[in-house]
Formats: sequence, C-alpha cells, structure tokens
Amino acid sequence: MTSVPDRSRVRLPGISSRAYEHPADRSALVALRKLSGFDTLFRRLAGLFNDRSLRLMFLASSVRASDQQFPHLYQSMLDGCYILDLPAVPELYISQNPMVNAMTLGADKPFIVITTGMVDLMDPEEIRFIIGHELGHVLSGHAVYRTMLYHLLNLVTRLAWLPIVLPAKGVIWALEEWYRKSELSCDRAGLLAGQDVEAARRALMKTAGGSRLAEFNHDAFHQQAHEYDAVPDLREGLLKLLQLQGSTHPFAVIRFAELDRWAAEGEYRDILAGNYPRREDDSAASVGDEFKAAAKSYQDSWSRSADPLIGAVRGVAETAAGAGQRLFGGLGRRDDDDSS
Repeated sequence: MTSVPDRSRVRLPGISSRAYEHPADRSALVALRKLSGFDTLFRRLAGLFNDRSLRLMFLASSVRASDQQFPHLYQSMLDGCYILDLPAVPELYISQNPMVNAMTLGADKPFIVITTGMVDLMDPEEIRFIIGHELGHVLSGHAVYRTMLYHLLNLVTRLAWLPIVLPAKGVIWALEEWYRKSELSCDRAGLLAGQDVEAARRALMKTAGGSRLAEFNHDAFHQQAHEYDAVPDLREGLLKLLQLQGSTHPFAVIRFAELDRWAAEGEYRDILAGNYPRREDDSAASVGDEFKAAAKSYQDSWSRSADPLIGAVRGVAETAAGAGQRLFGGLGRRDDDDSS
C-alpha cells in the first residue's frame, strides 16, 4: 500500500469549485449563482433555524474532531482545507453509527459528519479522500441546493393528490440527476485533496464491497463497470434507467469508472500543474458556455456508452443537445455582452 507524503501534495490556492465540478453540475450551479442574492437569502433563512438545530443535535450526540479528539481525522481535514484553500474550516463530527456514510450538512455554515462505520472501514489515505469529497461539497455550496431538493420532495409527498405534482416530479427527476453529478464532482475534489489515485480507488471499492481489500481487483471492478454499461438488450437498459428514479448517488462502479477516467485525462494533471479557474473569476463565468459544456459532456458520455438503449435514442438526444447548445450559445454571447 503506497501513500503520498504530505510534502509532495500540491496546494491549489484560490481554486474555484468550477475546476473539479462535472459539467452538468457546474452549469446548474453557475446558473443558480447568477440569481443575484438568491443563495445568500436561502443560506440566511436556513441558518436561522434548520442549521442551528442540526448542529446542536450533532454537538450533543457526536464527537467533534479536534487536536484532542480524533486528531488524525482533524489533521486530514485541515490538510484538505489547506490544499483546496477553503475560506473557512468546517467543523467535523464523528457519529456512532455502523452504517458507512459521510455527509455535509448546513447551508449557512456547513459542517461534516462521518460515521464510525466509515472511519473503521478506511485507512488514513482513504479517509483523506472521503474528507476531501465532503470538502468539495462545502466549496461548491451544494448544501444550499440539496436543501431545496429535500423541501421539494417533502412538498410533493404531501400534495401527491394534486394535478400540479406531475410537473413538480419532472423537476425532482432533474434535481436528482444534478445530485448524482454533484457526487461525481466531489469524488474529483476528494482526489485533488489527497492526490493519491490508488487510495481513491480503494475507498470507492470499499464502499461497495467492505473491508477485505485483498479480495478486490482494480481491473475486475472496471470490468463490472463495463458489463453494467454494455447490457445485452433494451430491456436491461430501461431497467437501469428506472433504477435511477429516487436515487441521489451514482452506483459504485459508475463512480469508480468516472473517477478513474478523469484521473487519466489531462484535466486532473492540468489542475495539479496550476492551470485551473480561480474563485476571483467566478462572477464572470458564462451560463451559456457552461450549458454548452454540459451538453457536450452528455454527448461524449453517450458516445462512450455501449448501452443499447442509449444507442437507440442517441440520435434524438444529440439533436436535443445540439438545440440546447445553440440556445445557450446565444445566452453565452449575451452574458459576454453584459459583462463588457
């Protein structure tokens, strides 16, 4: 088992979350941030009651990491904050729970919760990836928009008998797709925080198969991802689509294959070399350009896929994506005109 020494990790000063966000996640976030004052107002409202209630609950029932309590986990979080240059260090809580889980909570002042099941499962370099993943959620501000999804789901459940719920479900499906892409984004953030590809691979395999690392094989797990993608007929392709409904996280083999691909491509190396967007330029990001990047990302994904259902609808989907690119291309030009 190899580890990356602290001295060899590259710090990424001023890095924007746009550097690691999946294009479909990034386009949604850039568009939402353009709604001037919206996210600020939502954070303030959430901070008045919900955030305070959540923090008090974990303050009372969990262990807050510090130099005196879970010092190794606390140091890993400080290292991750230093590498990703977070403006503030979030609180980290360890919760007694055998379930393997980690989460970022709070919209105004996000904090991180890791279960003892997760702590017991991961080695120090793997937990560094897990904490970096959660720091990615903090830097991207995902908690604000995830809270929106939570409230919308509750509203639809209560009003399921009303005709207005049907279009609302379409919004929920779109939000769930964004949610899944935000998880892929933060896997990339976790890799940037730890800068240890093997540790990231191990962590993702362990979340699927448990602690017996000697039983895992990187190539075989990749083969699982390929087999899941290349199902034999349209019926299984449809089943895959239906299984995503209500799911907020990509399946384990998808996360593994997506992160492996990103690590092997030039974008990851470019970021470590210092070529990445800065936070100071976030306000100038073009909604149109980001939506075009998202459309291209989906087209590239469809081209790589061997799923027969994707093949059957690829022409229609690419026509729709092309129309979206033309539409948002116009928006991008207006953004540029407005900023000049």
